[in-house]
Amino acid sequence: MPETDGQLYLKYVKENDTEAFRQVYEKYRDSLILFLNGIVGNIDDAEELMMDTFAILSSRTVRYKEKEEAGFKTWLYAIAKNRAKMFLRKHKTMFQLPEDDEMNSEELSDNTDASPEESLIKEEQNKELYTALESLDSDTRQVIYLIYFEGLKPPEISRIMKKNIKQIYNMTARGKTALKDTLERRGYSWDM
Repeated sequence: MPETDGQLYLKYVKENDTEAFRQVYEKYRDSLILFLNGIVGNIDDAEELMMDTFAILSSRTVRYKEKEEAGFKTWLYAIAKNRAKMFLRKHKTMFQLPEDDEMNSEELSDNTDASPEESLIKEEQNKELYTALESLDSDTRQVIYLIYFEGLKPPEISRIMKKNIKQIYNMTARGKTALKDTLERRGYSWDM
């Protein structure tokens, strides 16, 4: 049975296994950048914050304990979100998603086997989704991102965002309704 991400990190902490740390870094680097970009609204700052997050992990100054109710990913995203909040306080920046021109087609397209027409349609749909996400308030946008792009469950998101589970469910429902309305006004069907 392969080691969990938490076990890999603990292996790094206890045995100084840099390969275990590299595996964790490789797995979460890109998704963490996208998550942080949704908070700070700048891909360069998001990359720096991702590096800061992993620097904290590599310094072993934070304590991770494997628990059934809180996985490694939840713990990692909570650390990253705290770094982003400190960054925003320092820079007094508003929450926002990147502008369309900041996203290239590689970031938006996840289907490399598709025909050029299918890829173009998928890219356009993703741009519309990102544009529709901009209309949501920052907390709701984060909840929707964590559920649909990161595959996290509401209890995990509750811990990351420091909100109760009912608030997470309410933000999810409001966000889905708002996205559906926005996308349907733009001529897209909704099937989330």
